[in-house]
Amino acid sequence: MQEQMLEKKTQEFLLPEVNRSARNFGRRAWMGMMAALVAATTGVATAQTAQLQSPGASPTAKTKIGFIAPVTYDNKYEVYGGINFMNFQAGQDLPTRMNLGGAEILGTYWLTHKWGLGAEWRGEWGTTPVHPNPYVNGRPLVALNMIMGGAQYRGPKNQYAALNFHGYVGAAHGSFDHGTGVVPPQALPQVGLYTNRTAPIAALGASIDINHSKNVAIRLSPDLILEHFGTETRTFFAISGGVIYRFGKR
Repeated sequence: MQEQMLEKKTQEFLLPEVNRSARNFGRRAWMGMMAALVAATTGVATAQTAQLQSPGASPTAKTKIGFIAPVTYDNKYEVYGGINFMNFQAGQDLPTRMNLGGAEILGTYWLTHKWGLGAEWRGEWGTTPVHPNPYVNGRPLVALNMIMGGAQYRGPKNQYAALNFHGYVGAAHGSFDHGTGVVPPQALPQVGLYTNRTAPIAALGASIDINHSKNVAIRLSPDLILEHFGTETRTFFAISGGVIYRFGKR
């Protein structure tokens, strides 16, 4: 009986010792794994630092956003070509305006960093409504050819865009008898059209140039048009869009 009680007490004493040993072994194993991980990480970081600091190491490429060459606006010449839209009235007594479409070519010589002299041609074509008459069925074709010259002023600008202001004056020749068939010139007022003539014209406006590179930009240019084909000066709206090319160094 006493031997059984002694054996039971011995087992109760030994079992906690075994459990403590197992816990100590697990703790030591966990700490060993963490130490190995820290050593491995430190070693990789040290190797990378040494590689970057070594003379033969190539630097990491950096992404650059911007233009290949800076836009300096130091060009001496500028050529612009684009398409043009304009509304117009082909006769002073016509109740409805017409729409014209065409092209524009402008050349600018820059005197200074801000002031330039410009000369341009604009050609516009479109059909117009007319008064009821025995001569014309439908809408006859109208053509305008304009030659103007004036000044251009370069306003706020940066690497991406520039704002310009301009004023041009000149002459416009209007052909109003296209498609009117056998209408005699003296009958054109009955149809509601001007007779073929040349009249003063002006374009006042601004343009915004969105730079593609140092020499090439996209231009959008709205204008207020003043013309005097009739007995009074009338105003119309025009807008053009196209490509501008800069060259020559001032």
